[in-house]
Amino acid sequence: MTRKLFVVAFVAALAVATAVAFAAMRSQRRQKSDASPAKASESNSGAARVPVVVELFTSEGCSSCPPADALLSRMDETQPVEGAEVIPLAMHVDYWNYLGWSDPFSSHEFSERQGAYSQAFGKDGVYTPQMIVDGVKEFPGGNERAALESVAAAAREKKAEVTIAHLPKRDEGDDVVGLSVELDKFPKQTEGDPVYVLLVVTESGLSSNVARGENSGRRLTHVGVVRVLDQLGILPEANAPFKVETGIQIKKDWRRENLRAVVFAQERGTRRVLAAASFKLFE
Repeated sequence: MTRKLFVVAFVAALAVATAVAFAAMRSQRRQKSDASPAKASESNSGAARVPVVVELFTSEGCSSCPPADALLSRMDETQPVEGAEVIPLAMHVDYWNYLGWSDPFSSHEFSERQGAYSQAFGKDGVYTPQMIVDGVKEFPGGNERAALESVAAAAREKKAEVTIAHLPKRDEGDDVVGLSVELDKFPKQTEGDPVYVLLVVTESGLSSNVARGENSGRRLTHVGVVRVLDQLGILPEANAPFKVETGIQIKKDWRRENLRAVVFAQERGTRRVLAAASFKLFE
């Protein structure tokens, strides 16, 4: 009798323990699901996001730039604008390099690009930090309200379709990543204004311990730092599809898991971005 009661009690206890464990597993799975952020290519509602290129002209030698760098980082991480996929491009200019600190991520090419924007906007000169959204809206880089409003407006504009894919790897020891790029279904273009297709390689998770200059003693962190800016070609005619295969030489000091390829099409005169897409180079 005692043994029978023991067996019954044991079975009942086992059933309760199993039910508790199952409930805990369900709760854990639900917590993990709830904690998962929305993908950059989708909005919270599941609808596709429209890619919006956000260029930030910045410098580690400029004391006004860290807040703008932080804003770009937040926009990249949180994707705060419904229906928009923010694609960050941090362009570190070189004209601050002679004032105490040489920015290791700077390039004269980016200074020239900012100068071209200045001419297109009818400005007298350049400044940092400067944020430019989809090539047409510019403002001081730390202005969060202007940034969010400009991204929201850009996301309402029609964009061409962009497809980026890996090409088969020819050699396992090769440091070149092959990509196929296709653009199609362009919106109406400005008559007589050529459209350039550009390829950018960005790296996130970068930082510097600044030893001199206006930011001396600070540790600065960055996202979307432009490592490569190349022209893939020019649209042969208005609204014509564009297709090309290209290769990206991966440098040894780049962290592969933080690299992305960004392709966008931009009118030369108006600077308007007609298409954009971001693609993770390594999983």
